[in-house]
Amino acid sequence: MSNGLYGIFNSNRTADDHWGKNCFNSSFPTSLACYMLDNDIKAIYITLAVKDNKLVIEPKEISISEVFNCTNKSLRDLYFSFESIYEPYQQYSFDAIDGIDLVVKDINGNYLSPLEVKLTVIPTSQTSTLSEEKWGSEIVVRSATTSYCALGMFDSIKESAQDVREIFEDACSSIQMWDNDYEMTHKMPLLCQAVDDFQLKYYSHQKPLLMQTLWKTQGQSPILADQAFDIVIWSDYAFSRLFLDHSAEPAETMRRGMRASARLARCLWELSKSGKIRVVDIYRQMAFGNQTDKEFAVGGSLWRKYVTPNRIQNLALKKDIVYQIIEPGYIDRLMPERRFDQTLYFTMREEK
Repeated sequence: MSNGLYGIFNSNRTADDHWGKNCFNSSFPTSLACYMLDNDIKAIYITLAVKDNKLVIEPKEISISEVFNCTNKSLRDLYFSFESIYEPYQQYSFDAIDGIDLVVKDINGNYLSPLEVKLTVIPTSQTSTLSEEKWGSEIVVRSATTSYCALGMFDSIKESAQDVREIFEDACSSIQMWDNDYEMTHKMPLLCQAVDDFQLKYYSHQKPLLMQTLWKTQGQSPILADQAFDIVIWSDYAFSRLFLDHSAEPAETMRRGMRASARLARCLWELSKSGKIRVVDIYRQMAFGNQTDKEFAVGGSLWRKYVTPNRIQNLALKKDIVYQIIEPGYIDRLMPERRFDQTLYFTMREEK
């Protein structure tokens, strides 16, 4: 039975589920990625590199087959499991780990790739007043994403656990209370340096973690730009720099980025010692007064400092691609939330 979206032949969502308010925002990006896979259009890939013994962000391009880790499989051979647990990572946690937005499997049940999925607009309201080359998008990150970041990093280098332990031992073993604000703010420089040393040694093991689908409008207007869509893939190592960078700076209290950095360091250290941790307990204990699911957010201007390719000014896919992504007759299933200002805007534009 068709679900109206390109390339999603096998999924844990029904045809109606895909068009629900909370599901479409991950189903549409997945469908767009399927289109790019079929048409051999590469995504932007934000990676971490080393130059002159320093960690630097390096934009590249990556095929969607690499993102999905599906080699030469066709779309009919893939199964898209939304909001699901990536079971290969469960072996590293005594607690039940959280689900992630998209787990890619094959139709035989083999796990291929876990991906967090974002659908974000460019420009943000803040960057829309700047010149177009400075327009940016934003990312709001859940704690589940940073936990998958830690688990994925360890999974890639688990054979080197003893070496990893040696990298983190000095910074982590002296910490008495991981939930003590005063102690942790003073230990952050050491923790961040340990993570830096870890990444300097193992950055070649990075892999895709976050799939950010961009949709571009004409400034702050709700009208799509001519070049309207593209996908930015963040590797786990590059993604971690969003919260690691600046976390070693002096602070009186633990900020969200510092909290995420400390959690990452602790997870990697404890995994290197025993190979299995209590992820949920670590995250619950190290809340530092912020009990929400929100881990941290990155605004448009900061985002643009990491996503530097000129392609951001001229996204890869034209706006009329939606007619190939969405089958005829399905758009009415969306039922977007009615807002008077929006209705008024489109009504008066049509009359004009």
